[in-house]
Amino acid sequence: MEFDWIDCHFDLKKVTPKEVEEVFEDPFSIRLFPENDNTGTDARYFALGKTINNRPLFSAFWTDGKRYRVILCREMNDDELTFTKEKTLSGSNPPGHHTLFDPPSNPVAF
Repeated sequence: MEFDWIDCHFDLKKVTPKEVEEVFEDPFSIRLFPENDNTGTDARYFALGKTINNRPLFSAFWTDGKRYRVILCREMNDDELTFTKEKTLSGSNPPGHHTLFDPPSNPVAF
């Protein structure tokens, strides 16, 4: 997984590249995919997960399957924390690392 940090639109001092990468490597992270089949070059995706230090982060990103460009990354709000906890506990998003080209059997649509 390769990240593109050129022209980043959020403060890399508040959320470091290492922390963002940790969220994408989190086996309990949740990836949200577009509901429709329009996954062209303008499609945006979301990732919710935790860093090694247990910091919960929300990311909006774009990918071509090889490179990832994170458009926004910030700490999760209370609703996102609740959503992540419910999905993890319910088992509707089983732990595992999913790519955009190998999505989970029941991805959460937005």
